[in-house]
Parts: sequence; C-alpha cells; structure tokens
Amino acid sequence: MGPGQPPRRHETETERLDRNWASLLQELRVVQTGVQLLTGFLLTLPFQQRFDILDDGMQVVYLVTVCAAVGSTVLLIAPVAMHRLLFRRHRLAVLVAAAHRCAYAGLLLLAVALTGMTVIIFDAVAGLWAAVVAGGCALVLFVMFWWLLPISMRTGPQQAPAP
Repeated sequence: MGPGQPPRRHETETERLDRNWASLLQELRVVQTGVQLLTGFLLTLPFQQRFDILDDGMQVVYLVTVCAAVGSTVLLIAPVAMHRLLFRRHRLAVLVAAAHRCAYAGLLLLAVALTGMTVIIFDAVAGLWAAVVAGGCALVLFVMFWWLLPISMRTGPQQAPAP
C-alpha cells in the first residue's frame, strides 16, 4: 500500500465479484421500478385525448423519448436475464462486467427519456420556450449529478474503508 492509498480489503477475487454483483443489483433495484413506470406511462400517451396537441416536432421528441425509455428498460433489466442464463456456469467476472456496462448505458438512456418527457410535458402545458428551458435544465442536472459529481468524487481524497 503506497502513500495516500486506502488499505485494501482482505477478500478473494470471488468475494470481490460477489460484493460488486450484490452492489450492482441493489443499484438496479432502485431504478428498475421507476424506468418501468416511465416506460408504461409513455406507451399509454398516444391513446389519451390530448395527445393530438403535439405538433410534428413534439411527436418526434415523443418517439425518441419512448425509444430511450424502452432501451433503458431493456438495459437495466438485462443483468437479470444474463444472470439466469449464466447461473452456475462460473462466469461471474463476465456477468459483473457486462451488467456494469448495461447499467451505464441504461442510465444514459434514462436521462434522455426523462429529459424528453420533461420537454413534452412543458410544451403541452406552457409552450415551446418553457419546454426548451425545462429540458435544458433537466439535462444540466443529469450531467451535473450523474456524471460530473461522481467524476469529481473519483479524483478527490479517498477515505479508508470502515473497520
């Protein structure tokens, strides 16, 4: 252990993979229900009476938003399917790596879907200018809290693991 580095955990590679898998599953549980509800909500919108108020541009935003929400749902649930197909095949390292990539991509698409939903709702309620501002604000928040803040935390001082 070098200067400025926290003490390492005393765990085997398998224990580390098990811990990483359990941590990833907890994170996915948090977002799966929300992304499923968002996707279900989006899929019902065209059948609502006021859907026809969306102009051609907003219908494109809607379709992109639906694609992003469906893609996010697929990617955030994919680790469960992977686990079922790889169960008892001693492929935990591959599973954790693939699930990690799916989670990143799923969160990116979720940010796109939530931004698109914000634009659509603000357009329907307050007009295009408000939609652009609200969508821009949503996008800035996602970039700040889902990307810049975690990146800044990676490069800051590390704390030692709890005993």
